[in-house]
Amino acid sequence: MTTGHRITVEKSDRPVRVAHAGQVLAESDRPLVLRETGCPDRYYIPAEDVRLDLLTPSATRTYCPFKGTASYWSLPDAADLVWAYPEPKPDVAEIKDHLCFYEVEVL
Repeated sequence: MTTGHRITVEKSDRPVRVAHAGQVLAESDRPLVLRETGCPDRYYIPAEDVRLDLLTPSATRTYCPFKGTASYWSLPDAADLVWAYPEPKPDVAEIKDHLCFYEVEVL
């Protein structure tokens, strides 16, 4: 980690739901919350709790020096709405097999 930069990953004690245009895309009572310096808290949802059948893999890839290379998924009307780190860096290994959405409703 860079001096002053910090990432923590922990189990959330609150369930989350993700909906887009009225359609539920994910619902989980076992999300992880990732807190990163300078970024909003992000909820990472186990893949089993995400409606992957509604999402299409995207060609987009981004690189984070702290988390690794992210892959993205889209809806027909929402490009790159979801991302995941298939091979996360060791410091955030817990987020493997979890997906993250920009807009999450915390229940």
